[in-house]
Amino acid sequence: MNTFALVSTIMTPHTALVTVNPDENLAQVKEIFDSHKFHHIPVVHFRDIVGIISKTDFMYFLGGASLYDDDRFENESRLKRAKAKDIMTTGLAKLEPDDRINVALEVFCKNWFHALPVVKDGELVGIVTPFDVMKYMLDEKPKFPHMVYEPES
Repeated sequence: MNTFALVSTIMTPHTALVTVNPDENLAQVKEIFDSHKFHHIPVVHFRDIVGIISKTDFMYFLGGASLYDDDRFENESRLKRAKAKDIMTTGLAKLEPDDRINVALEVFCKNWFHALPVVKDGELVGIVTPFDVMKYMLDEKPKFPHMVYEPES
């Protein structure tokens, strides 16, 4: 694996990201998490990243409450009142598109971050997760293909 490749080669670009603004209510955040497989939603003001909401942050806010129990209407009302800025993480580690993958790996290994916003001139241009690194590794072609073990059919 070429860990010196640019982060921009493996990041999910901003055009493929779903973001929310800080004043978006958490009912919208719930809808995004329910309809997508990702676990992090960047919070942006215009294109400037101001925070990130992880699925864990969201579940912590819910406090184990289910939207399908007897208090469903109370919980839905609570989600509509609360804003993204109320639960987002603001102390973000950030990368730039020309940072190397090894920098991202170092941040992932030394911190509890599971998503790193990629910014250029303060604007969000993408996001990198450990899953992106794993996909990059899986897509990589072996240097010596004849030495790769292939199971018999």
